[in-house]
Amino acid sequence: MRPVWVLGLESSCDETAAAVVSTDGDVASDVVHSQVAIHAPYGGVVPEIASRDHLRAMGPVVREALARAGRSLAEIDAIAVTNRPGLIGALLVGVQLAKGLAWAAGKPLVGVDHLVGHLLAPFVRRPSDQNADALGAAAIPPAFPYVAALASGGHTAIYRVDGPLARDVRELGATRDDAAGEAFDKVAKLLGLGYPGGPVIDRLAQRGDPSRVRLVRPMAHRKGFEFSFSGLKTQIAQIVAKAPPRDEQEVADLCAAFQAVATTSLVEKLIAAARAEGVRDVVLTGGVAANRELRARAAEAARDNDLRLTVPPFASCTDNAAMIAYAGAQRFAAGERDALDLGASSVGVLPRRTLRGAGPRSAP
Repeated sequence: MRPVWVLGLESSCDETAAAVVSTDGDVASDVVHSQVAIHAPYGGVVPEIASRDHLRAMGPVVREALARAGRSLAEIDAIAVTNRPGLIGALLVGVQLAKGLAWAAGKPLVGVDHLVGHLLAPFVRRPSDQNADALGAAAIPPAFPYVAALASGGHTAIYRVDGPLARDVRELGATRDDAAGEAFDKVAKLLGLGYPGGPVIDRLAQRGDPSRVRLVRPMAHRKGFEFSFSGLKTQIAQIVAKAPPRDEQEVADLCAAFQAVATTSLVEKLIAAARAEGVRDVVLTGGVAANRELRARAAEAARDNDLRLTVPPFASCTDNAAMIAYAGAQRFAAGERDALDLGASSVGVLPRRTLRGAGPRSAP
């Protein structure tokens, strides 16, 4: 039986991406156009600018993905597209193009939840993954069920994943305020490090001494798997306001202290959730999973607790269309399709258990 090939489109935030991937996870092409440079002067993503750049880039990116895969649209079995959650204007660019392509070529259309894409990213196999090192690359795909920590600029949560479809995913806990990646960006802005903040904090933290800055880890003594990063960011803001760093070493020390607390929080909750659920496989995914200290801490904690850790290669951590194509391929293989009235939504399909802000710890 020949493999089924899916064209995936991703435009939920500030990456315009297209990829051709099989139901087995083999990547024939994966093209990503980043908008980091155009948003950097504003210190974050500007939705209107993001939408306009998607409009300019999506057509060429799709054509390049098909060309690299050596396939025409007629040779694609289905079209998958991120339709939730994300910036509405940005999502609509990808959704409308996907619907147009599906209608014109007579191909099935499958909408994909961006978070489900991240949770299935470990199953995507790029040819280049085989040459990566222990912290940067290819890992053995996890076995169902597994517990995953998804940490990115807009989302941070822990999930139990029993299968490849959205109905197989259950939230165990999530952030009550800022996402982890959002906290990295805000701390970087406080320190004058520019946007995006994650990579530069990761780099500077390697030269810093976290013991020189005392930070309180939010929700450290509370049971459950919820997070809070807003207070951690506020601690850095208070330190900077009272005593601005005098040199690069003090900036590095602040980065190291912040990163140590943030990554420790993520890893400890992930391990605790896996033990509570009685599963052996754990996954770290999302853009923040590209952080080297987080990967190293997770690997050490997994070994100490006799758990098997899977971390996608760097290219599969940040937003990409390969994970969307693969998630769409799983829906397609399960017989799920969407009509041409498929819409875009800022709300994900996965039920949210954790409430934001103060109040009861979780929804009933």
